[in-house]
Amino acid sequence: MLGAMIGDMIGAPYEFDRSPKVKEFPLFQRGTAFTDDSVMTCAVGDALLSLPKDADDETVRRELVRKMKKWGRTYPDAGYGSSFYTWLFTDRTDPYGSYGNGSAMRVSSAGWLYDSLSETEKMAGLSAEVTHNHPEGIKGAQAVAACIYLARNGSTKQEIRNYVTERFGYDLSRTCDEIRPEYRHVESCQKTVPEAITAFLEGDSFEDVIRTAVSLGGDCDTLTCIASAIAEAFYGIPGEIRSEALKRLTEEMKEVLDRFEKRI
Repeated sequence: MLGAMIGDMIGAPYEFDRSPKVKEFPLFQRGTAFTDDSVMTCAVGDALLSLPKDADDETVRRELVRKMKKWGRTYPDAGYGSSFYTWLFTDRTDPYGSYGNGSAMRVSSAGWLYDSLSETEKMAGLSAEVTHNHPEGIKGAQAVAACIYLARNGSTKQEIRNYVTERFGYDLSRTCDEIRPEYRHVESCQKTVPEAITAFLEGDSFEDVIRTAVSLGGDCDTLTCIASAIAEAFYGIPGEIRSEALKRLTEEMKEVLDRFEKRI
């Protein structure tokens, strides 16, 4: 979870095509702060941690909706998309057919909390479909959670690449150098998740994955959130980066993170 939030914070200043498209930049700047990606990462984590072991699918959905609305309303100015914002601040609880990358950026906890890949993908799908019930929205969340599960269980990058390609049909054949020149801000799963996974696959450390993701540009906070969530599972988080990130989280966020880290 913290890896996702770190990527969100570091990528946020470069959102909306403001990336310099290079890997050399300060990781933490004055004003570096979390956005909706971190808020919803906490919301999903809080929901999944709060569930009883025998929770049925409907109970899972209800708890996800409850926690998302609670967290979203606590941080109303975090930068939500317009459709999600409307969902947050009305009484509606039904999904609205989105294939936006919001389903993929908030899913990292599901990649850690379950003992099988099938259960991981099931819970990732449920976390997506309460709002993002388009097949691409569900697929994006499942792919990210699967990458995290595989990475934390010792899979190689080639094994992760092969699984994602075969299971989800994403094109991971392009290099970051091929993606970078024409890549622009797009908020769909299908135009964010493959690029984020590619940044993870090309990076050679946690920090390098972050720098590679930011260098691609586009929806930079979300892309980097996804890439660094996977990188945390593969590399771990360097202590200095962890310390800087924790300074920028609220006590409520750190409480959920503490519960999560104790659980895993």
